[in-house]
Amino acid sequence: MWNQDKILGKIGMHLLDWLTLKPILLDVWDCDNEHYKINCWRSWKASELRLKAWDDLHKLWYVMLKEKNMLMTQRQMLHAQNFRFPNPERLPKVRKSMCRIKHVLTERAIEELDPRRSAEMKRMINAL
Repeated sequence: MWNQDKILGKIGMHLLDWLTLKPILLDVWDCDNEHYKINCWRSWKASELRLKAWDDLHKLWYVMLKEKNMLMTQRQMLHAQNFRFPNPERLPKVRKSMCRIKHVLTERAIEELDPRRSAEMKRMINAL
């Protein structure tokens, strides 16, 4: 039989593995206690995302995608073992952040004066 704490501990540590994106990710931590950070995470606000560079938003998109996939895998794995998925509100927060990232990137593409560059930006956004 699997130990739920062991499973969650191993999976939860993946969130802290993105050393190159640590400054970007730490903007949304609200809690001081290191042990409970994964439960305190909040979604990104569009106003915060507008301050980020285009490349940072793309990196953050893929971090969010990886996080979403990890949460969905964790949920499925725990469900198969008849365990409860802890903090199910994390998945909607990730999805909301991803939608906001895409929205901010789309705003930038619309504001681009060069029509060719704007079209290229929109193609990149639609590919996300």
